[in-house]
Amino acid sequence: MTRVGTDLIEIERIRRSLARYTRFRERCFTPAEQEYCDSRPNPAQSYAGRFAGKEAVGKALGFGVARAFAWTEIEIVGRPKPSVRLSGRVAAWAEQVGAGTIDLSMTHSRELAQAVAIVDD
Repeated sequence: MTRVGTDLIEIERIRRSLARYTRFRERCFTPAEQEYCDSRPNPAQSYAGRFAGKEAVGKALGFGVARAFAWTEIEIVGRPKPSVRLSGRVAAWAEQVGAGTIDLSMTHSRELAQAVAIVDD
């Protein structure tokens, strides 16, 4: 069975969260993700893409989003094609439901970031 998850987020919403909440980066992104996003010309775009990617992966796995997992348990790695590294409860859940390969695609415009995740069994 193939499962799909998608998410769309306003980049400005992430930009505001980055400016307003000092722990937002640490709570939602691994050190490697922070290093990558902060090195980009428009960090908020990259953070938004990864945030959407984490949401899409959580939805595709059927694990839920927001408080259901620690945001850093889904890590978006790699360039130019992103891949996903799971840890903690999300990794245990993925194993429990027999999740196989996770394919992730992310994109953005000036205002929006979108991600689609496909999980194969």
